[in-house]
Parts: sequence; structure tokens; C-alpha cells
Amino acid sequence: MRWGSYVAVGDSFTEGLDDPYPDGTFRGWADLVATRLAAEAGPDFQYANLAIRGRTFPNVVAEQVPMALAMKPDLISFAAGGNDVLRRTFDPDALVSRFDQVVGRLRADGADVVLFRFADVMARLPGQRFIAPRVALLNRAVGETAERHGAILVDLYADDTYLNPMLWSTDRLHLSAVGHRRVAAQVLAALGVGCDEQWLLVPPSPQPTPWLSARAADLRWAGQHLAPWITRRLTGRSSGDTRTAKRPALGPFSSPPPR
Repeated sequence: MRWGSYVAVGDSFTEGLDDPYPDGTFRGWADLVATRLAAEAGPDFQYANLAIRGRTFPNVVAEQVPMALAMKPDLISFAAGGNDVLRRTFDPDALVSRFDQVVGRLRADGADVVLFRFADVMARLPGQRFIAPRVALLNRAVGETAERHGAILVDLYADDTYLNPMLWSTDRLHLSAVGHRRVAAQVLAALGVGCDEQWLLVPPSPQPTPWLSARAADLRWAGQHLAPWITRRLTGRSSGDTRTAKRPALGPFSSPPPR
């Protein structure tokens, strides 16, 4: 086992939304990966999860990357840019150039770095015509950057299982508990570490919903999730404005109690 420490960097994807415990905290794929790595490495294994929901790429780079570098971990996961592609101010050239620079910095001290090509989340969201090309551009850049810097690539986009709505929460944007388990399994596979095969099991896709029922569900979703998101954009707020990292310090990791 060559990793004695692991730091997770990113936004809500890495923080663990929506894989909740009864007390309102979140587990998520990064905690699952840390649990497995700790079991392999022993009691001296250290872990920090710096990810905070709503953070854009510049926020992640300014706030989390320096902290991760200062911790000098053996392994870093870096997933950012998903919030940027949803914004009107998205600048693809600037993000792609900065992404390459950041990964180069993370790799410079010898840490292994895990990168992600994002799953096709737009399949069930409005705005696909405008957002999907941005996601494709970001995914292409991630793959090229991983190859250029020798990073470990986890290609979620290539896995059609993520088209199953059971892998997504009711907001259609964040992973469900089932989705987080699958991501954790794929990260561990990329690292060459085995995991519980149950993590890869996915419930069958639900039967097609009658048109009228589907439109009613769309209206409920728009009221509960889309409208608040638009309001935050118009007012310059973020879902993570009052949040701090859930595991901000690199320290011995003990897995959370089972749910």
C-alpha cells in the first residue's frame, strides 16, 4: 500500500452530497475511498476532505489547493469545474489552461493525483444544448491533462450506468448514495485497490413514467430545486457560502459509523 495519506479537493461532488447520515452530515465517495485505503494502510493512515459545495474552479484553486499542497499527502483527488460550466461567465480557454497548471502543481511534489471525466449529468437537466458542449470540452481537457502529467483518470462519462436515474438524487444534479458507492468503486479500481462488490450494484432503471406524470414531476423539481438555484445566481450567492470543509485537517481516519 503506497498511500499513507489522502486529501480530497473539490465541490459538492467530493463533499458527498446527497449521501446523508441521519444527523445531516454527508459521507460520499471520497470518505468511502478513505475508509478502504485506511483498512489497507493501517491506523497511521491520514485523510482530509477539503471540498465544499458550490465552489467554482477559482475558489477551489485559491482556497483548497494551497492547503492540500501544504499537507504533502501521498494521494490527492481533484474535481472542479462542474459549477463553472453552469454559469453565464464560463471562460473555457482560461479554465483549461488553469486546470493544466494546477494539476502540474499538485504532481510536482510527487503526489499521485486522481482526476475525473464527469458523468453525463445533463441527460436529465434543462439547458443541455448549451451546457453539454461545455462539459464535453472540460472532460476532453481533463483527459489530456491526466495523460500529460501522469495523473490517474477516472472516466465516469464512459460509464452508461450513470444514465440510470437511481444513481442521482432528487435534485437530478448530485449523486445518490448508490451513485457515490459506484464512484468510490471506480476510484479504487483505478488505484488498483479492491472494494466491496456491492458498491457496483445498481437497482434497475425505473419504468418509463407516463407523459403527464413526468411533466408534473418536472414542475415539482423546478419549484424545489431549479428556482432556488436561479435565485442564488441572480443574487450572487452560493449554496456553500456558510460552509466549511467537513474534514479540514490531515489526521488519522476512522470511518463513520454505518447508517
